[in-house]
Amino acid sequence: MQRQIELIGAAWGLGGANPGCADAPARLIPLVDARLRACGASTVLGATLTPFPSERRKQLAVSRLCARLGAVVAHARREGRLPCVIGGDHSCAAGTWSGVARTMHGQLGMVWVDAHMDAHTPGTSHTGRLHGMPLAWLLGADDDPLYGLTSGVLDPAHVCLVGVRSFEPEEAARLEHLGVRVIQMPEIRSRGLDAALDEALAIATDGTEAYGVSIDLDAITPEEAPGVGTPVEEGLSGHELARGIANLGGNERMAGIELVEYVPRLDPDGRTARVAVEILASALCGAGENPDVLADAVEGEHP
Repeated sequence: MQRQIELIGAAWGLGGANPGCADAPARLIPLVDARLRACGASTVLGATLTPFPSERRKQLAVSRLCARLGAVVAHARREGRLPCVIGGDHSCAAGTWSGVARTMHGQLGMVWVDAHMDAHTPGTSHTGRLHGMPLAWLLGADDDPLYGLTSGVLDPAHVCLVGVRSFEPEEAARLEHLGVRVIQMPEIRSRGLDAALDEALAIATDGTEAYGVSIDLDAITPEEAPGVGTPVEEGLSGHELARGIANLGGNERMAGIELVEYVPRLDPDGRTARVAVEILASALCGAGENPDVLADAVEGEHP
């Protein structure tokens, strides 16, 4: 029986380069809900979490928000629903995946689709932005316990990054030392995205109970998805990712999915929103019969 999908909002941009990503859940959740229902999925609208107005310290605010998000995600899982978290900036991953891990007895695997490595700690970050740190937290790496975000719920052997093309030497050295598989864009161009995603899925499912999929929209080339906080040239094709991600989402062992870093005010024609919706629809409903559906959507009218 198909699992009910719970759409959960992580409406904050406190950790990102552009705080406007806090508006993403309000924009995307109704579109995703309608699209999933149209393809026959059962959905429920979960909580959308926002910062407390009185909280002035970003690190503490994000820590509290991630704790709340983890509780919401864990509750969805315990009720038999599949959590689909829509951010916000990528710092929300600390809450999403710690919440999923809380409901499991075995290992959690991870497919991390992103232009960046997100593997800094406060001591290595060049910017201090929290959205560049969540993978390090989830892998148990942190050099400032005051942040309170380190969970260590992921084993490096079960994690694969796909689409990387912008990073600093410190985080690359960290992931290499830990043994995390990173599939950068030159390798994807050589091997093809389908082969890269097949390898990522194999890594995330080998010896694990379940796996998650974390998608940062900046993995997509800015020509197709300009409405993100930190665009990076020469990225993945949205059409190819939507097609390829269907194999990941169609697996019963997928424990959750998140999509982050959409900035509505940088997307006046709705191009990026359409890409985001089609990627999630493909992951949660399977690939559409018409392979040109995403390309047509990008050229279409504002949703």
